[in-house]
Amino acid sequence: MSLTPQALQANREQFDREGYTVVRSVFSPMEIAEFVSHYMEMRRQGAHEGDFAGVPIGGDDNVPDPLQQYPRMIHMHRWDGKSLNWMLDDRINTIMTALLDKSPYAVQTMLYFKPPGARGQGLHQDQYYLRVQPGTCMAAWLPLDDCDEANGCMQVVPGSHLLPLLCTVPSDTTQSFTDVMVPVPEGMQVTPVIMKAGDMFFFNGQMIHGSYPNTSSDRFRRSLIGHYIVGDAEKVAKYYHPVLRMDGSEVELGISKSGGQCGVWVERDGKTVIEMRDNKTKSLFTEDPPLIA
Repeated sequence: MSLTPQALQANREQFDREGYTVVRSVFSPMEIAEFVSHYMEMRRQGAHEGDFAGVPIGGDDNVPDPLQQYPRMIHMHRWDGKSLNWMLDDRINTIMTALLDKSPYAVQTMLYFKPPGARGQGLHQDQYYLRVQPGTCMAAWLPLDDCDEANGCMQVVPGSHLLPLLCTVPSDTTQSFTDVMVPVPEGMQVTPVIMKAGDMFFFNGQMIHGSYPNTSSDRFRRSLIGHYIVGDAEKVAKYYHPVLRMDGSEVELGISKSGGQCGVWVERDGKTVIEMRDNKTKSLFTEDPPLIA
């Protein structure tokens, strides 16, 4: 790992230009092995609050799903010290401060197991769910396994961080474990993010991203994820409270409300453009956790 000013400046330039950047070898092989052992043991212990195995495959409750054995875990930092320490790690803070010009606030952790045969996640924007005001959210994504297209690596749409929030549409639940996604028009490229275990992927909350199914026969694609918000934010959706500074202390922020507008792709004068419309989606900010983000 290189966190020299020159290296961080290169990451910042890519982040500003494309909405994401990858920092190589942030965590060591020994640390990764410890994470894998820790979270696999937590999964073996049974259910935890917030576990989510996904919507039924193709709407059929009777179709077997590998995620039923390995559901996603969420908000582990609220009850697991190792997850909290990772979320507040100095290396993550250093990188994100370089990308944002200010230390972020930390709001969420997640662990995706994605065993062989598991579905991916429809393309989406995290900010649609966190609703940070002002500014946006940011994700720090740590693969615990080498990830490529075969085992369902992350997919991004470079430059989409410059788009507004887009209205969601139904997803193909034979391919996605969530039932909504945002459409990407022709001309915008969905790009795989190939990574080694221990690399870290940082991306803007407006960035369109997701993943395709794990088509490998014997490889997991486990990933540890933190969600953060810009350090000058004043509000975030209720589900993400309490909000933490990177020293672990709590900071009081307001609660974002649902509503507002989202964009849809339309043809106008022979061009595909975004038209803003009132958001008709049911309130996102109840006591029930969002399925994405």
